[in-house]
Parts: sequence; C-alpha cells; structure tokens
Amino acid sequence: MSEPQPPLAEQRPYRYSHHGITVEDPFHWLKDQNYPDVTDADVLSYLAAENDYFDAVMEPIQWLVNELFQEIKQRQKPDDATVPMRNRGYYYQSSFSAEVQYRVHSRWKEETSNPSDADMEVILDEPTLAKGHEYFSLGAFAVSDNGRYLAYSTDTDGSERYTLVIRDLHTGRLLDEHIANTIDSPVWASDSRTLFYLMTNAEWRPYQVRRHVIGESADDDVVIYEESDPGFFVGIERTTSGEYIGVSTSDHVTSELRLLSANDPFDQFQLVSPRREGHQYWLDHQGERFVIRTNDRHKNFRLVTAPVNDPSEASWASLIEPSDDRYLLGFQCFDQWIVAEERLEGIDQIRILDANDISHYIDFPDPVRVVGIGGNAEYQTNAVRLHYSSMVTPHTTYDYDLARRQLQVRKVQEIPSGYDPTNYFSERLWADSRDGRRIPVSILYRSDIERPAPLYLYGYGAYGSSVDPSFSTSVLSLLDRGLVFAIAHIRGGDELGYHWYEEGKGMNRTNTFNDFVDVGRFLVQNGYTEQGEIAISGASAGGELMGAVVNQAPELWGAVAALVPFVDVLNTMLDTSLPLTPMEWPEWGNPIEDVAVFRYMQSYSPYDQLVPGNYPPMLVTAGLNDPRVTYWEPAKYVARLRTLKTDNHPLLLKTNMGAGHGGRSGRYDSLYEVAEEYAFILKALGKATR
Repeated sequence: MSEPQPPLAEQRPYRYSHHGITVEDPFHWLKDQNYPDVTDADVLSYLAAENDYFDAVMEPIQWLVNELFQEIKQRQKPDDATVPMRNRGYYYQSSFSAEVQYRVHSRWKEETSNPSDADMEVILDEPTLAKGHEYFSLGAFAVSDNGRYLAYSTDTDGSERYTLVIRDLHTGRLLDEHIANTIDSPVWASDSRTLFYLMTNAEWRPYQVRRHVIGESADDDVVIYEESDPGFFVGIERTTSGEYIGVSTSDHVTSELRLLSANDPFDQFQLVSPRREGHQYWLDHQGERFVIRTNDRHKNFRLVTAPVNDPSEASWASLIEPSDDRYLLGFQCFDQWIVAEERLEGIDQIRILDANDISHYIDFPDPVRVVGIGGNAEYQTNAVRLHYSSMVTPHTTYDYDLARRQLQVRKVQEIPSGYDPTNYFSERLWADSRDGRRIPVSILYRSDIERPAPLYLYGYGAYGSSVDPSFSTSVLSLLDRGLVFAIAHIRGGDELGYHWYEEGKGMNRTNTFNDFVDVGRFLVQNGYTEQGEIAISGASAGGELMGAVVNQAPELWGAVAALVPFVDVLNTMLDTSLPLTPMEWPEWGNPIEDVAVFRYMQSYSPYDQLVPGNYPPMLVTAGLNDPRVTYWEPAKYVARLRTLKTDNHPLLLKTNMGAGHGGRSGRYDSLYEVAEEYAFILKALGKATR
C-alpha cells in the first residue's frame, strides 16, 4: 500500500516593499480577499486536500486516537456540576448531563437549602441552543438585579462575533431585541431595565458601548462611548458592590476608565485618570472609597485608595506598597475585606486585608500551586471563593472563612476512572538562560519512571500571560506511557513579575524563543530526556514560539504541535485591515512606521525564516473562522515548509472548517482534538505501541 502524498500548494508570484525592503510571498494567494467570508475555490480546495492528507496519515494510528480519547473522557465526571453561587436571592449553578457536550444553567431561591428538581429553574439550556450547529459558544450570561431578565449571547461559527438576546425569566420568552456583533458580557444597571453592551467593528475591535432599555428598539440604542484610537479596545464591567459601572479602554500597556453610578444609568460617565502611555490601572469599590490597582510607581503594581467623590490620581493614597519581589496580579473588594492575588518567585499567593487594612496570607498545602479568586457575586460576605490546584492536586473549590481564617473544601475534581497522586511527582527547577536569567520550569512525571525519558514540553510566553502549573487529566495519558511533562515559564509571560513580560515582548521578543531552547537543552543536560526525544507544543502566540524554536534548533525536537500558530508575524503586523493588528502593535511593534521593528520582526517571523533542511514531525492546526490567528497563517506556513524540508517526517495541516481559535467547542469534541495531538506525538516518539 503506497504512502499518502501531501498536497503541494501552487506558488504564485507576489511581492511587496516597505522601507526599501522587498519581500517575496508566493503563497499570499491563500488569504481569501473576501475574508472573513472564505469563498475562494482554490483556497478551499487546498485546505480540503490538506485535511484529506491529515486523515490519511492519521488513519493507521486511529486506534491510538480512540484509545487516548476514551482514557481522557473517562477521567471526566459525566454529570458534573459547579458549586452553587449565591447572588441577589438565588443560587446559580451550571451542570453537565452524561454524554452531553454543553451545560444547563439553573437557579433556585436562596431560602431553599436542599433543592429538589422541582425547586430548580432552568434558565438557559445550552444543549438545545447548540442543536444543529457544528460549533457553539456561550458568551454573555448576565441576570438583572431583580432576577427577571437574562441577557446572553451566542456564537455558532467560531468567529467570536456574538448575538445578544434577552430572555424574560418570568415567562421564559425571548424579547424582540436581537443585537449582532457584540462581545463580552453586558452590564445591567440597578433598575433592571437598562443594559450596557459592547459593539465590535469590521476589524473585530470592541469600540462602542451602547445603552439599551428593555422594550425599546435596539435600533434606537444610544452610543454612550466610542473609542476612536484603532489600537484601543473597550470593555465594560460593574463593581462588586454593584454601585458603579465602569467603561474601560486599553491596549496592552495603557488603560483608561470612566465611571457611572449604576443607580443613574442616564447620567454622564466620569473619567478617573486620563490615559498616558504605559500607565495601567483597574478599580473596584468599597464603601466610601475606590480601591485601584496601578503601575504608576512600579512595574509590579501597587494598591491605592481614593474617595468616591474624587477618584483622580491626586487623591490616591497607597494601601499596598509596590515590591520588587511581590507581583500584584489582581484583587476584589467586599464590604469588610479586600482579597488580593499576588505572585512571589512564580508562586501564587492570596493576601487578605481586613476592615482596618491589616493583612494576612492564606496557607496552602502545595509549595508550587495555582490559586485565584473564583466567582464571588455577593459584596456582603464572610467568605471568599477560591479556585486551587497543583500539578498533582486535582482542581479544588474552596470557600475561605475570612474572619476565622479557615479553608472549607466545597468541591474536589472527581476522576471516575481513578487517580492516585502518590504515583506522580512534581518539582520546580531553574534553568539558566544564555544571557544569565534563571527560568522556572515546572515538571511532572510518574514516580516509577526511568530517566532519561521522552518529554513533552509546553510553552507560551506572550502578553504577560502565565502558564500555570495546574492539574491536567489529559496529561496523565502521556505520563502513564512513560513521558515526562514540563512547562517552560519563559519570558513574555509574567510568572516572575511584569519585568518578565517586558523582557519577552517587542524588541526583546527573541528572548522568549532563546529561553525555550535553553530549557530544552537544560532538561537534556540534567538527564530528564535526550536530544530528539522532546515533543513540544504551543498554541496561538505559543504556536509562533513553536515555529521560531524549530527554526533555531530543529535537531532538539522529536515532534511539534503548533496549534493555530501565529507564524506569519510580519505580514500580519503590516496589514491594518486584519482583526486586531493596530491593537497588537504595543505587544509586537509597528513595522509600518519603524524600519528597525520591520527588520527585527522579519528576523524571527517563523514563516519568513524557513530555510531548506531537516525538520521534526509537525502537526499544525487552523480554524477557518478564527479572528485571532487567521487561517492562512498556518496554511501559508505549511505550504512554504513543504517546498523546503528535506526529510521524510510528516507535516500535517488540519483546518477546522466550522470553528475558530479554540478549535471544536463541545467538551468531548475538544478532548478528541487533544487525543489527536497526543497520538501524533506518541507516534513520532516511537511510543505508539499496542
């Protein structure tokens, strides 16, 4: 039986010039000029051919995909439910039924201590809404203060352009209002009739806040704020107290906030502090003061207060001083307490401040852990909900009694097929980078493993987003087949503070790639694995990481999963017609205006730096409706690489034709895609044995 042959995309002459530099791009035609409507027959034919080739190459290990999928699926509780959350006279809960892909959202009255099925009111049925759709995502979910109206939004193609509707929970009927092209959750005013929501423009940028009144035509909704800067996106939220509505506008480094009393939704918004480049701040409300997280004096942020009658910077008084060591990540205010999230040496901490602003920290069982503030809807409370896990500790929901300083376990993730934490061991390592930085590495393996062993290394390193060393039921399938699992906490994330982010962005971007390669070599040198036995994986900006480190050190890797990878960096950052591009310049740089940025970006952009040579086995994915990393980036990357690779290793491109950035949407469908990735990696590493 002959081996399946990969498709070869046609090369069509195309070139462009900037700053006197000419770039050849023979696969430019894979960008459909009608995007976001992809109708070009040649483009669709090529993507279909790649999908057929993916199916043909994966067919011999379909048994392994199925085996992995069943393992991972059997670790999920089939009829799982969230811990109920109290809010304005009701308890709210979402739940899965066995073999169902989406959640049902229910509530019951607060005075009902042990609700029966008859007491529970279904207020949103996702399985019914998802019926008949290849893709389904619930966006907004916001109940009015009086409990009567539910505003929710849905996306049925993965484009992340949501349609907002309002349901009268007293009658169960949808109101006539249907609002397209929204994003994020709307905010109700105190009158339970006035709703503020976001609109996106043609470039998928949230740029307007509109005000809607129940019963009035959405065509008459008033624009109460519009952001004219194409690099800024708008957000909207309500303080925990419920007293104020905030309209924020920001890019990746600068923010600005306007406030409105939730009790007077037709009043004017008040500016807190005008934007200035590099200044970021967030606000919550407590009694007669606002509490604000700001980086005005230190990159790692501080917490300040301001009186409600004057929130301007001139009135700010320090509450938590900034620190070189402690990174202030976030906070939430309650009537008598403030709960703050911090990070010390890459380890999550929770600080509690009482009514006298005296603080203490919560003790947790694992030295390396992930812990954060959970869903806390009620302002007047004696307990705060926290979400917790570690690489060996399943996800746990705690309620922390603020006065008694006691943790109460509300839920521990169940693993129906069984899990024994004593079979696994995790540790925190520190790898030296080539420029002298110490890079944290989280590592997990079976206690009985013999090293060196094949290793799965994950990384991201962008936008100041940390990769948390949390519990994963999926990874157990790799560990039980003899692999080591590791996370490289590289620069570009914020694991060690805001400086860690800055050292991996913009004109420091290559530090991120160098860190990841240096971690790989460190793991080889210290006997955890061997060269060529490392499988690597990353998504989105982490997919860019994959492309860059493959170009830098192809001999180090045994398999690569580049998921919806941002690999055509230069072209995307030059194209202002694309979703997000101006908004991304603070992160990556603006190659249109700055020749130095252009040259630097070209020097690392994975698509632009492909050269003839041997490459490891690679799996690349895309989403046809993806507004974040457009489908043609991975398609162009694979097309060009096919013309340059001199090895016989598989190079696969799988495009989800009915989904977007996150892949398939159902809880089991998404797990199936994990199984496909793992099967590909195990095959490449010689571990696909029956």
